[in-house]
Amino acid sequence: MAGSSPSRSSVVLLTQLRWIAVFGQLATIVVVSTVLKVRLPLAPLLLAPLLLMVINLTVARVVFQRKAFSQRELFSALMIDVIALCWQLYYSGGATNPFTFLFLLQIVIGAIILEPRWSWMVAFNACLCMVVLTFRYVPLKLPESYAANHFHLYIYGSLFCFVLAAVLLIVFVARLDRSRRDNDAQLAAYHQQATEEDHIIRMGLLASGAAHELGTPLSSISVILGDWSREPAIASDPDMAADLADVRRELERCKTIVSGILMSAGEVRGIDPAVTTVRGFVEDLADEWSARIPGELRVIDRLPQDVEIIADPGLRQIVGNVIDNAIEVSPELVLFEVWMEGEDAARRMIFTVSDRGPGFAPEVQRRIGQPYISTKGREGGGLGLFLVVNVIRKLGGTVSVENRESGGASVQLAIPLATLALEETEQR
Repeated sequence: MAGSSPSRSSVVLLTQLRWIAVFGQLATIVVVSTVLKVRLPLAPLLLAPLLLMVINLTVARVVFQRKAFSQRELFSALMIDVIALCWQLYYSGGATNPFTFLFLLQIVIGAIILEPRWSWMVAFNACLCMVVLTFRYVPLKLPESYAANHFHLYIYGSLFCFVLAAVLLIVFVARLDRSRRDNDAQLAAYHQQATEEDHIIRMGLLASGAAHELGTPLSSISVILGDWSREPAIASDPDMAADLADVRRELERCKTIVSGILMSAGEVRGIDPAVTTVRGFVEDLADEWSARIPGELRVIDRLPQDVEIIADPGLRQIVGNVIDNAIEVSPELVLFEVWMEGEDAARRMIFTVSDRGPGFAPEVQRRIGQPYISTKGREGGGLGLFLVVNVIRKLGGTVSVENRESGGASVQLAIPLATLALEETEQR
């Protein structure tokens, strides 16, 4: 029941308790009539379990279609049990039947799952049933062996009823408490996600301001570098010309990094998109990063077929961010794998980047994707993978990390193909 609403969990638990009541009533009828030789009005007593079975089957179908239930519906479900118990007790001795204590179980359940006004109504109706059963009921026709001293039979029945109520309470309260803990954990996860997204918004605002501030000096530097490149003294000196070309490349990289941060902090798609294929996207990334790594960036292509996708600099930025992190700890070799999994609309594109570095510490691995969690020990670090996790999450995908048995770490990005597929994008 993890992930379901509290009201739906309560309906499921009430249904389970009702099944227990059905089988308990049938077993009690069989024992009392065959073992104790008590003559019971079987027709009305068997009618209640039969109706409860029909109600349970109907509720089971409704539960699959509904995610939540109102307080009125929970109250009605509990009142069905109260009325069924009252019916059974009316034909089996009324208030002289020790199973009248089961009304207290239903009152406790009402107090747990219902709001105060509805739980008070359950208690009032249960008390009203007890008043009726005290003065109006069908007496039990006890055999001669119990008729002379029926108080002993009442004591045994009270003992059994007490044990049954105690067990049911423990089971019900324990299940409710587990459901509450699951819902609290889910709520905490939503709160954490909202906090992280709020952090991204703040970072986006800061990045936007930084981009505006950096735009003018970067443009000025670009103009100045263009003027210098036309100077005869620089153009005629191969070393200075090569240095100038390196500076211009690094300047363009600064512009790309700032744009990537903006896209990662805001909307991922729609900024300079390009139609490509998964294999073409991987090859472009490999070409770009192979020039930066002193060792080898080994691409492992396990695609069964190529698929057209819409890719933009934001997607390249987040995948490149993972590759960059791997290069820092494993400059001699980085593995870049790509494959597909799933079928039809559930297909996902999987990117895995593996290195031969020291791997993730257990504490870092547990908190991966949270801001400022880093293995590099730099103050303010840990934002790269934080952005990757949240951007992939916005695309409907997931990020998982693990330490490899052969050494090093592996980061896997799983993105629904429908998010990037050309056909899906055109339809939207």
